[in-house]
Amino acid sequence: MKINVAYPATGQQKLFDIEDELKVRPFYEKRISAECNADCLGDEWKGYMVRITGGNDKQGFPMKQGVLTNGRARLLLSRGHSCFRPRRTGQRRRKSVRGCIVDGNLSVLNLVIVKKGETDIPGLTDNTIPRRLGPKRVGKIRKLFNLSKEDDVRQYVVRRTLPAKEGKKPKTKAPRIQRLVTPVVLQRKRHRIALKKKWGEKARAEATDYAKVLAKRAKEAKEKRREAHMKRRRLSSLKASTSSQ
Repeated sequence: MKINVAYPATGQQKLFDIEDELKVRPFYEKRISAECNADCLGDEWKGYMVRITGGNDKQGFPMKQGVLTNGRARLLLSRGHSCFRPRRTGQRRRKSVRGCIVDGNLSVLNLVIVKKGETDIPGLTDNTIPRRLGPKRVGKIRKLFNLSKEDDVRQYVVRRTLPAKEGKKPKTKAPRIQRLVTPVVLQRKRHRIALKKKWGEKARAEATDYAKVLAKRAKEAKEKRREAHMKRRRLSSLKASTSSQ
């Protein structure tokens, strides 16, 4: 079985080919997201803790979180599900996936180091690969640099250096910060709230005027019916008086 190990702190990952099944047997019957001790992989892994993130079986079917079996299952997948990428809007497809429980039929097991051990592993923890792109959202920038609400996030954006052209100064490029609360954003929010209040007051005033018009027309219709009724009564009384004479 092959083990693909990633270390997010350095940005590195490495593929290990484990020939001895006894070394990977402690991972059997564990689920995705389970944290395990990696001492069984060798002496250089002493003190390391890893988390299972997935894997593929020998036929290439991926593991899927939430499928509580160590075999395959055919599931109807749609947009938003893992192991499926829709080609059209609203497309669904029944696909074979492997359960989230590790067993010996896997060809590759994906692990992430959550706790570093005593010694460095060459190609995995001994070097740091800088991130090409930094975070773009305000909350993620604050989380990365451990900033407070008072700190200016714009000073901590990770800038990327563009390839220099001959005879020109080197340029850098920074992402546009998303969800950044600025005075302009607050002003627009106040404007939206004021517009909603204005629209609400206008709707209430129009509803009051409409109710008054309805009441007026209902009163006029009632008076008109009363006059017509009185007119009929006068005509009927006049006919009765003339017939009696």
